[in-house]
Amino acid sequence: MSHGPYIETRDSPLVAPEPGSLGPRDKSIPRRPDGSRIPGWDTPADLTKAPATIPDPATTPVPDHLRIEIEGYVARYPDAKSAIIPALWAAQREHHWTSPTAVAQVAAVLQRTPAEIMAVATFYDMFETEEIGTNTVYVCTNISCSLRGADALLHEFEAQTKDRKDEFHVRGFECLGACDIAPMISIDGLYIGPIDLDEVSQILETVVTDGRTAVFPERQINNRPSMDPGAGDAPTHGAAGPQTPLADAPKSAAEAGATAAADPRRESSATQPSSDPSNVQPTEDRATGQDPEEDSL
Repeated sequence: MSHGPYIETRDSPLVAPEPGSLGPRDKSIPRRPDGSRIPGWDTPADLTKAPATIPDPATTPVPDHLRIEIEGYVARYPDAKSAIIPALWAAQREHHWTSPTAVAQVAAVLQRTPAEIMAVATFYDMFETEEIGTNTVYVCTNISCSLRGADALLHEFEAQTKDRKDEFHVRGFECLGACDIAPMISIDGLYIGPIDLDEVSQILETVVTDGRTAVFPERQINNRPSMDPGAGDAPTHGAAGPQTPLADAPKSAAEAGATAAADPRRESSATQPSSDPSNVQPTEDRATGQDPEEDSL
């Protein structure tokens, strides 16, 4: 393993250097014993198992509130198969991960095989197929966050939760789509940022004692004001749109005529009154410039 500003991996001894502001990073990309970096994607099927069957709703216990929620998703689609993803989300919230019990409950309500449900759960990255800590912390590591210290932030979260796996599940995430608050984190789906290194300990303790919503409320993306607080109101510049009346509409006819001439909306051909059809020359005559009366002479 390299001990300089490069990361050494099995496939490439030297890959992109770390930004100088973060210093050297000595961390190889972890691999599982089978050589893969992603757990479960290449796990071979156990062909000795009996063929999967659809769980019997009468013998598969499902909490009433979970069943009602999943049936509500089913009602939104013409095919129950379309409700697999929201049903899995509901089950994961209930069990905190897509456990065998959660998969069986979803399969029983949707009347699909557990194998079909598990195929969806293992495809999407945010379904947890292994038991995890109580609180999930995603640290965005894509370019905007990375340039602002996300790698160091991820390492700090990992270091401080190393012995608290039952409380926290920490992992880097390729992109959470909140570049304007970089570097940012997601705590059980709640976006918060920007985050400094020296705030990691405070964040972890606040989550445990007061819950995620108590972590820097002013920095939560749900509480941030719009860039334009007046968005959706009447325009403040340019011509007023067709759906809004002109400000300070004139009272007199003369003023109204003058305003109409100056109103940019009335420059559009779509708003001009149509001409009298009797005064419009045929297309041919207009194209040649010939007077129709000359033809009759």
